[in-house]
Amino acid sequence: MDMSMGGMDMSMGNMSMGNGIPSLFTFERMYWAVVGATIAAFTLVNLYSWFLRRQRLRSTSMTPARPKAFPFLAMATCTALVRELANASLPVFAVKSLRLPSPTLGRAAIIGANIVVLLVMCFYKLDVNDRWSFENIGYRTGFVTLCQLPLLFLLAGKRNIIGALIGSSYERINWLHRWASRCFLLTATIHMGYWFADWAPYDYIGTKVRTDPITKHGVIAWAILVWITISSMTPIRGWSYEFFVVQHVVSFAVFIGFVYLHIPAEVKHWVWICVGLFFFDRVVRAFYYLYNNLSILHPAQRKDGTMGKLWALKAELTALPNNTTRVTINNPPISWRPGQHVFLSAHSLAPMQAHPFTISSLPSDGKMEFLIQSQKGGTQKFYRHAERLGMTLPQTTGDLTGHDLTSVAIEGPYGRIRPLQQFDSVVLLAGSSGATFTMPLLRDIVYSWKVMSGQSTSQRERPATRHVRYVWIVKSGPQLSWFSTQLSQVMDDVTQLQNQGHDISVDISTYITCDDAFTTEQRTLLGAWKAYSTSTSARHGSVTEILSSADDEVYNDYSTEKKYVAKDEKIEVQELDRYSLSEKTEPTSKQSCGPNGTCCCTATIEDEDDDEAIRPACNCNCGAGPSRTDSSTSSNLNEKPKPKQPLLHPAISVFSGRPACRNVIRKTVEQAYGESAVVVCGPHGLVNDVRTSVVSLSDERAVHKGTGAQGIWLYTEAFGY
Repeated sequence: MDMSMGGMDMSMGNMSMGNGIPSLFTFERMYWAVVGATIAAFTLVNLYSWFLRRQRLRSTSMTPARPKAFPFLAMATCTALVRELANASLPVFAVKSLRLPSPTLGRAAIIGANIVVLLVMCFYKLDVNDRWSFENIGYRTGFVTLCQLPLLFLLAGKRNIIGALIGSSYERINWLHRWASRCFLLTATIHMGYWFADWAPYDYIGTKVRTDPITKHGVIAWAILVWITISSMTPIRGWSYEFFVVQHVVSFAVFIGFVYLHIPAEVKHWVWICVGLFFFDRVVRAFYYLYNNLSILHPAQRKDGTMGKLWALKAELTALPNNTTRVTINNPPISWRPGQHVFLSAHSLAPMQAHPFTISSLPSDGKMEFLIQSQKGGTQKFYRHAERLGMTLPQTTGDLTGHDLTSVAIEGPYGRIRPLQQFDSVVLLAGSSGATFTMPLLRDIVYSWKVMSGQSTSQRERPATRHVRYVWIVKSGPQLSWFSTQLSQVMDDVTQLQNQGHDISVDISTYITCDDAFTTEQRTLLGAWKAYSTSTSARHGSVTEILSSADDEVYNDYSTEKKYVAKDEKIEVQELDRYSLSEKTEPTSKQSCGPNGTCCCTATIEDEDDDEAIRPACNCNCGAGPSRTDSSTSSNLNEKPKPKQPLLHPAISVFSGRPACRNVIRKTVEQAYGESAVVVCGPHGLVNDVRTSVVSLSDERAVHKGTGAQGIWLYTEAFGY
């Protein structure tokens, strides 16, 4: 008999297969009915969230984030239950020292449901044990596999249609794109396996592959799909992201070509849909890219002289502590929302590279800023260039600043997060450079408070937020200089608003895990500063302005311990021998040495109000690194200047160690009058800790059991592509 797929009447997809079995095309329509219904459900949730936000911001209630009417109470209860289940993590799979990350229950449920739907459609009313049904199963699974292809492209696009409908962004659903691809590989493997099983009794597999072009193209397409799936896994994807992107696009183009050659004419429209989606995404992205970067499209900024004749954007690069580069674009031609990111490229420094970076400033600042930690590749070239510029200029500040502007290009902005002003209380947690995501969110809330205070009661949309808790975890004190000015300005603005009678509050804590010396000095300074600021703030303005004026005089070098004393309305610095202080201090908790002998404080501070919490959580005696005496007396002009330690607002708490995320969140949600939001951005360990804490607190407070406790909305951003 003729085993060639090309020799059979492929119009069989239009007819019934007998025994009440639907036609092959019916399963394609059924699958997209399920996908469409799922997208529609999430779209309705997004619309409800939009309505809820408007209702809260326009409410005249003193507690707008607290549901009162029965329908809203019922919805809040259901929402809390779904959130708790969706954010719960499955058990971690461990083999000896290897620990594989586990997905959340919500993600696992979506993936599992998709697999169940696909398998049901593949085998519905077919006998998998009947050898004479293998051919029918092969056809069925082929059609079911092919109809999934457009979903992969819909989930992959940067200008994401599904993301726009459900209120998300491409990076938030990229995990679904990867898992949809794995489901695609699963059904493709079943498709190929049943055809091979049908040919195996006749020893016909090798002959079929060699002589039949359709079979050959199918096997090649399957092999490319396996490569695409393997190369998309985290270890390989993170090894070289630029290589991954290029090979991923090329591999998919080749894969689509072989799929087109493999499938019959009746179903080639699925491939053309994918081609249309791909070029739609690229055309829209190209349009926005040209709009962002061509100066001729922005006459206002062009007149200001901040743009080039053709290419619009010029950036100033500044080297900061901890191998970090600040990229500043003044008077940018586009607007953005807090928490969004763009793909930034500087082809003169890193040709043909574009990396996603979170915008760390607000549109009201009049500039677009990025903080980029140097890793390898393009980010390292950014830092080295900024460092070279800084070393050629006089060091008037602690930063290495270069005023030579670099041509850059941006694509975006991308990203979406629910406006936090609709929540009664907000907890923001950041690990290291994760502050580039959370800092604009904090400043945006304070900015909305300031706008509210300047509007009439009849015109304003009043933010529902009363309290914000901000926690920033860094390795060393100099990292705080990234946002020390912004943090101090936030505290000044909040103090001014409180003096005007607004019922708002912001609590800020910084945790330093590898620099207990800075923590000790900061507390000594701030203890004396409270008395000093009382006598000077009335004459010199805000605390931020006073700190700024003293910034060039008060800093920490590496050779001495400075004691700050308020005397004669100025700060008197008394230098003490640090080694004598170290000898008198007993270690209070576990310590460990990190890279270059740095001390890593692993102690967890359970209660910030405890007297023990104000002491350093560990005493560093690792003993590595350059001599402190030599460092202080070095006069080598070619040596990189030591980074200046930042001065923080006296209302900002500084701790040496790590926070107990559960306790931090608990204190905020217990005093909340309405729904709270928890936002975290940082390493996977921090994100997982926060997620676990939120799930546990939600269950402990029995939000879904009618206790009257309010719900918690969680948003997570983890480092990595």
